[in-house]
Order: sequence, then structure tokens, then C-alpha cells
Amino acid sequence: MAKLHIKKGDIVIVNAGVNKGQEGKVLEIFPAKQRALVEGINMVSKHTKPNAENPQGGIIKQEAPIHISNLNLKDPKTGTATRIGRKDGVRISKKSGEEIK
Repeated sequence: MAKLHIKKGDIVIVNAGVNKGQEGKVLEIFPAKQRALVEGINMVSKHTKPNAENPQGGIIKQEAPIHISNLNLKDPKTGTATRIGRKDGVRISKKSGEEIK
């Protein structure tokens, strides 16, 4: 399996699709499907039956996974989308050369 350029907790910018230009924090990564769950991005409506945590049931909004090819990491220095490089096993920004924590 290929090494992914984003990790849980990264701030990413969406570069394609309906949510283009929006940014959010990565909540979860699905390496096998090459998808990520990003906070506030790719919101879908889910119909739920009444249960303990939602006694009323109804329609709830939640994030759906988005393909990682549609995500770019946010540069820590400039605040814009950047590509990722690796130097000595550490991720660096191609735009500013800064190390990504």
C-alpha cells in the first residue's frame, strides 16, 4: 500500500469538487480506499431510526469520506495549498520548505 501524503489531524484544503476552496481538519484516514474524513467537508444527509442517542430519529448531517487526490495540505507558513515532499523521513512543504508537524 502506498504511503499517503496526509495524516489524521492535518489541516487540508479541498482542490476539486463541490467543496473546492474549503478547508478542514482530517478526522480519519482510510488507506485501503485512499479516502479521508474531513471536518465540515462533503456533508451528506443520513436518515436515522430513533435510537438512544437520537430518540426522535430523522435526518442528520454528517461528513462522508472524500478521495485524497482532491485534498492538498495547508502550508504552515503561507496558509495556501501545497504539495508534500520528504526529506530524511520528514514531510516538508514544496512551497515554503517548512517542516510539517
